[in-house]
Amino acid sequence: MKALQFSRTGDLAALEVVDLPKAVPAAGEVLVQIKAAGLNPSDVKNVLGRFPYTTLPRVPGRDFAGVVVEGPQELIGQEVWGTGNKIGFSRNGSHAGYITLSAKGVAIKPKSLSFAQAASLGVPYTTAWDALERSLVDANTRLLVLGANGAVGNAAINLAKVRGAQVLAAVRRPEQLAALQERGFDAILLDKPEHLGAQVNAVFEGGADVIFDTTGFWLPAAVQGLAPFGRIAIIAAPVDGHVQLPALALYRKGGSVVGINSLLYGVEECARMLEQFGKLFDEGKLPLPTGLIECALEDGLARYAEVNQGSVDKVIFLP
Repeated sequence: MKALQFSRTGDLAALEVVDLPKAVPAAGEVLVQIKAAGLNPSDVKNVLGRFPYTTLPRVPGRDFAGVVVEGPQELIGQEVWGTGNKIGFSRNGSHAGYITLSAKGVAIKPKSLSFAQAASLGVPYTTAWDALERSLVDANTRLLVLGANGAVGNAAINLAKVRGAQVLAAVRRPEQLAALQERGFDAILLDKPEHLGAQVNAVFEGGADVIFDTTGFWLPAAVQGLAPFGRIAIIAAPVDGHVQLPALALYRKGGSVVGINSLLYGVEECARMLEQFGKLFDEGKLPLPTGLIECALEDGLARYAEVNQGSVDKVIFLP
């Protein structure tokens, strides 16, 4: 089978298109023929050596959609999707023709989603779902999402809307603001960090109950916009991993910080998440993904390089 593979880290030039034997599923596993596989920033970081637990040589890729061709009889022929923390890191991932994983690690693909659309959602939506669950977002929550134009931020505002939360989206550029407002979301334009508290309080009197920072740069400023007993969920940090947290202001508000890391969840836990929000696509409650860039595995190195250079296009490999 054709696959992308790297045998060393630190340089995207290590990524190659190779021919590998088709994987053989072990007991309790399925063999999935990949119909589409998403490219995430974490896949790029993996090749660059940001994850010390990655074993080599390795086929990268976390998100996929495809058809079960071997495994339990009830799953053979089923259209499935999946994601998880080991595939692409300590076992071969989805940027290939086939993948093996636990039979409990795949979820039935929503009928309303194409293979490419389903493959674009795994990491962004499971991350956003986990953030909303663990920061207790419900119909009574006033939620601020920082970086709502990104893949995870967009997933968060869509999922929060379904939960009935009051959503405020924050972005950096006027055209992003206009696009969100056209979709019916309240939105603000991020300016200087010292202005964030006033901006939030102008919309949510007394502050936001939950602030989801998808950018890694607004945690200190977010404290000023937090309501009493509020929660700040974070999924990123500066390169050195450090921020100057105003601890006095945080504890006086009774606030807390919730770390969100999708790599804490294996394929079986992720499959349960996919099952929970996947049905919302078939019920018409979540918008279908658009604007996907579909390409062959042979274009992999170029596409990895584009993501590494900051491209926000959602790339989908079609093996």
